[in-house]
Amino acid sequence: MNRSAVLLVLAALIIGLASGYWLAGFREGSEPSTPAEKKILYYRHPTNPSVTSPIPAKDEMGMDYVPVYEDQAPETGQAEPHPSAEAPRERRILYYRNPMGLPDTSPVPKKDSMGMDYIPVYADEETPNEANIIKISPDKIQKLGVRTAEAEQRDLVRTVRAVGLVEPDERRFHAVTLKFDGYIEKLHVNATGQSVKKGQPLFELYSPDLVSAQNDYLIARNSQSALNNANPRTQAEMENLVQSSLERLRYWGISETEIRRLEQQAEVQRNLVIRSPVSGVVMEKMAVAGMRAMAGEALFKLADLSSIWIIAEVFEQELGLISAGQTVRVRLDAYPGRTFDGKVTFIYPTLNPETRTVRVRIELPNPQGLLKPMMYAHVELAGTARQALAIPQSSVLEGGKRTQVLVDRGEGRFEPRIVRLGTRGDEWVEVLEGLKAGENVVVSANFLIDAESNLKSALESFDAPEPPPGNHADHGGM
Repeated sequence: MNRSAVLLVLAALIIGLASGYWLAGFREGSEPSTPAEKKILYYRHPTNPSVTSPIPAKDEMGMDYVPVYEDQAPETGQAEPHPSAEAPRERRILYYRNPMGLPDTSPVPKKDSMGMDYIPVYADEETPNEANIIKISPDKIQKLGVRTAEAEQRDLVRTVRAVGLVEPDERRFHAVTLKFDGYIEKLHVNATGQSVKKGQPLFELYSPDLVSAQNDYLIARNSQSALNNANPRTQAEMENLVQSSLERLRYWGISETEIRRLEQQAEVQRNLVIRSPVSGVVMEKMAVAGMRAMAGEALFKLADLSSIWIIAEVFEQELGLISAGQTVRVRLDAYPGRTFDGKVTFIYPTLNPETRTVRVRIELPNPQGLLKPMMYAHVELAGTARQALAIPQSSVLEGGKRTQVLVDRGEGRFEPRIVRLGTRGDEWVEVLEGLKAGENVVVSANFLIDAESNLKSALESFDAPEPPPGNHADHGGM
């Protein structure tokens, strides 16, 4: 090979090497020196892509939410950007459900027997967890006789029931006493409990003072008749004397009937008849024939029973539902099937510390005398009605600290729902939390459905495999 050919080969090699270094430098200069930082749009649930969070979070099992970047397309299998990822939204927790799907819920956070946290159920969740749904076939629903009722706004009325005793009206008591001394010679009313009419004779008595007063009156009246021709001054003085003697008899309590008899007969009556001042019943009789009656001494105690009282014992927690003027319905054991209407007239200011009750006075008319003192009475007081979201009391399932209902989801699906209750009426109860107006709750056979659900859960727990030792809350010496 000649020298010129060798030089051409060397030149070609030099040019090739230079081109290779130039291309390598161009490629290195075109690539970035450090990878570009990706922008995170939001974080999604590791197993449920539809659940997202604008900030880092953990799921119920403690797993981290997966970040979703700006350059991730929907076709990569990742969740599409959440439309409201830019602003967090506070969600209200209704209750916490069992993580293993058992029909057990709690109003507060807790752990199950395996140490796993209960899962929160939020108010904005459209459908409940299917693990909590109780499914029953249509034929079994028909056999159980399941009936439902709608939660609705209605007037809630609570009736207060109490017991009481019939007592005489204290304002209608009358005591028969004398304003002078005397001796009872004859009794016309001689038995306790005897009914008397106003003006009816009670007894006859002799009194020296009364005989003297009658004599003074007759002397004054006769002297007035004898002085008809006297001067006007003398006639006026005699008229005053007659009136004074007559007023003395009235002040002593002598009835107008006896005074008229004295005027008509114009002679002193040795025995004076004492008459009843009111119509009523003899509650007490102290008068005895032949006894000496002192001035001011009570001889009879009469009670007008045309209107009576019922003293009812109302429990302390129900006292706020009662007010003066409230209508009352009364039933008595003596008259089955018959009711009497009365009115609350007074609420006593003290409470019985032994029974924790307050006495309430109820007034009833008693024109026929059917209501007798010391009768046993059953009292019903209707409280004031108010609007509230209510459900039938038969739909409520009480279970210790937990109160729940069965919500009908249709197609044989029933959801146990924890509720918070308020005022209880006669047949309906107020719902404060846990239900919305229009939802249907089971009102019959709900205990059977709940019992069947608990039985299924118990049987499934027997078939479930035992957890490995490492999953127990108690790790021994670790």
